[in-house]
Amino acid sequence: MIVYHGSNVEVHNPQILTPNRALDFGAGFYTTLNRDQATDFANKVFLRRGTGNPVLNIYEIDEQMAFPLCSVLRFDAPNDAWLDFVCDNRDGTYYGPQYDFKFGPVANDDVYRTLALYRGGQLSREDTLKQLKIKTLYNQLVFATAKALSFIRFKDSEVVL
Repeated sequence: MIVYHGSNVEVHNPQILTPNRALDFGAGFYTTLNRDQATDFANKVFLRRGTGNPVLNIYEIDEQMAFPLCSVLRFDAPNDAWLDFVCDNRDGTYYGPQYDFKFGPVANDDVYRTLALYRGGQLSREDTLKQLKIKTLYNQLVFATAKALSFIRFKDSEVVL
């Protein structure tokens, strides 16, 4: 499986860094199967940090070998469990099981607004899930432990614009 990570630098040796903000799936090294999504994120990171270049990092993982040896949390769609997990992570209140890999939908800017309305009490759970199902959601594969990171292999990088 090929995965991508957008950054303002080339990342040969991914690490799990303490995030400076609450993220959908908690701490980890975030990748996606969607090249365009990672390219877009690389440009955002480059503009936000004002240094380096927008860099698309390309990795390979043998999921047939890695996933059976690791714990994997997988969400195939935005559902009740996904909504609770994302909100708990963003609120810093997730105390459930820890996983090596976390895979599932990632919110784009429109979805962030929907989640903010839900978290602020302006949307019900049912209305939130209905709205999320009509939006285009990308995916993320998060390497959440050193064990998970042991399976990722850097292949290449490209400066993207």
